[in-house]
Amino acid sequence: MSIKRMLIANRGEIAVRIIRAAKAMGIHTIQAHSEADVDMLAVRLADEAVCIGPAQAAQSYLDIEAVVAAAKATKADAVHPGYGFMAENAEFVRALDAAGITFVGPSADVIDRMGDKVAARQAAEAAGVPVVPGSKGRLDTVEDAVNVAAKLGYPVMIKAAAGGGGKGIRIADTEADLRKMAPQAQAEAKASFGDGGLYLERAINSPRHIEVQIMGDGTDAVHYFERECSMQRRRQKVWEEAGATCLDQETRAHLCDTAVALAKAVNYVGAGTLEYLYDSQTKEFFFIEMNTRIQVEHPVTEMLTDTDLVQEMIHVAGGGKLRKSQSDITRNGHAIEVRLNAEDPLMQFLPSPGKIGTLRVPEGEGIRFDHFLYEGYQVPPFYDSLLGKLIVHAENREAAIDLMISALNGLEIGGIKTTKPLHLALAHDAAVRADDFHTQWLEPWLAAGNLKQTP
Repeated sequence: MSIKRMLIANRGEIAVRIIRAAKAMGIHTIQAHSEADVDMLAVRLADEAVCIGPAQAAQSYLDIEAVVAAAKATKADAVHPGYGFMAENAEFVRALDAAGITFVGPSADVIDRMGDKVAARQAAEAAGVPVVPGSKGRLDTVEDAVNVAAKLGYPVMIKAAAGGGGKGIRIADTEADLRKMAPQAQAEAKASFGDGGLYLERAINSPRHIEVQIMGDGTDAVHYFERECSMQRRRQKVWEEAGATCLDQETRAHLCDTAVALAKAVNYVGAGTLEYLYDSQTKEFFFIEMNTRIQVEHPVTEMLTDTDLVQEMIHVAGGGKLRKSQSDITRNGHAIEVRLNAEDPLMQFLPSPGKIGTLRVPEGEGIRFDHFLYEGYQVPPFYDSLLGKLIVHAENREAAIDLMISALNGLEIGGIKTTKPLHLALAHDAAVRADDFHTQWLEPWLAAGNLKQTP
């Protein structure tokens, strides 16, 4: 079944990205939107639009009943969830299945399985994917956690069994830390995901965060190589690259092969990402989780491999088979993405919603800006602060960083504060240019006042 009418159940830059991919495939696009988003660019670009509720996400973008009703009313035969909101909500998928509407993504059962970190870990182990030493199942009490930690050794990482986005995570260096932090993690996990279950992992000092992009059609699966996502603030990615120059060719091949093995083992359909921690000293890598959706940072992979991943996931959702074999997928040069958020990095990243004044977008070979802005647009205060993603591609990493500096200097978003100064400072930093950083690097760098040294 090829998809003819598709509802986009998301907002912002990813909604615009999906609409453009769908239109290129000749698909009629229907943009779902809240009352606060009636003027957003995706609404203007789509073939039609439908309001699904008030500004509050819980009453619009997170309302299963409202979104399914909108899909039915507009005679959509498929729904694309983007990322965030209900992209990894198995109950949403089951509701669409019951309505006879295709979900652009994996099955509800796969989302359930891979969304539970304990079940995902077990699936990874069964597929031969290395995992961080940790608890064998979920932990429901502090005493259970203490007993497991005594066997693993400290420090340990406390994680929510369900959910993601860095919520519920703590690092305990001692038993006393664990006894204090475990109830905090439980409470945060319960509030965020409705599930207070935890699991523990051995904490790896100064790891790199490496992820592998996969695509599956339910029978076969391929990878589109890896991304380096170690530049993080409060466990949220800030700067992403493809590929990871810290990997040698043998390690890269092994890492990517394990990702494909897991995707095949769970009969994966669509775009997905396997996330790993990489120990640069020992050259060991360990699976941490699978994201069963398109990622924010997918454009760097598209630039590296000259592939439209969104079109490919729509194609397989419509029943198509993978259009590229593994030998067809090659990597060329180096790509970098930075996230432009409506935040003031010089004021502790204070949110900065407001009206867009001047908008000047950099152009040129190897430069791409995925966004949803236009002059006069009022950025609402109700949602994630991401405004857009600036992506560059060049022959090597050094050239890509230089091109990023040029592109950032050519980008002007007037009327509000953005994280542009952060990215300029990072691009000029000696450690960043030397590829000498890890997942715990950025926050001490910020605390040391390096951001004020923006050229």
